Amino acid sequence: MFDNLREDVRIVFDRDPAARSTLEILTAYPGLHALLFHRLSHWLWGVGLHWLARMVSHIARWLTGIEIHPGAVIGRRFFIDHGMGVVIGETAVIGDDCTLYHGVTLGGTSWQKGKRHPTLANDVVVGAGAKVLGPIEIGSGARIGSNAVVVRDVPANSTVVGVPGRLIERKDKNVDTEHREKMATKMGFDAYGATADAPDPVAHAINCMLDHVHVMETKMQRMCEAMREMGFEPGEEDLPGLESCEIISTADELRKMQLEEGDKDGK
Repeated sequence: MFDNLREDVRIVFDRDPAARSTLEILTAYPGLHALLFHRLSHWLWGVGLHWLARMVSHIARWLTGIEIHPGAVIGRRFFIDHGMGVVIGETAVIGDDCTLYHGVTLGGTSWQKGKRHPTLANDVVVGAGAKVLGPIEIGSGARIGSNAVVVRDVPANSTVVGVPGRLIERKDKNVDTEHREKMATKMGFDAYGATADAPDPVAHAINCMLDHVHVMETKMQRMCEAMREMGFEPGEEDLPGLESCEIISTADELRKMQLEEGDKDGK
């Protein structure tokens, strides 16, 4: 028992940079308290003392804000960060080294008895407010984004975001993005290097636009070259430079411009 407790304390140090001392973790971390209560209630549930197990679980919910059904199976090195509003259903199964943040629900989608809650493999992280529903399987190493609603199986080592939850493809290292970076630099937009394996949907949309513009520019250059070879000079039009079409890349800049416009209107 004490070995498990030492392991639980060590995993808090590993996953929460705010943890400062063992005493702080033992006295002020509701996620750890809920886990300790669950071990007792799960043992009581296993020996057939269902009412007593539910009472222990009920007290734990009252003290910690975390509701874990005594029938749920939880592996080692499980960590609940903050924890308020976490709900784990009766037939949920959680593997080793998993992490849940506040507001997570591992719930069911049916009133039928039997397996009706999710199964999380090892090393799964579920972000704040996410809902993982039904007798589905979340593969080892998977990541569930904050506020996602997941109702289908998730492959191992993948990331799911959105409502309903959708898989995010990992960034293809073989894609040539040099033209994107050059054009984005001219336009004053600098969001592309930060997309990594979980791309921002807005940045992704702008990336597609830049690809389209790049293809159109290439085609126009070829058309102009072909026209010159035929003896026709297409002429030189004064096009505005991209440097003068700078994109607002931060919310602070946009807010500043809105305030300035408001001041002008007030005058």
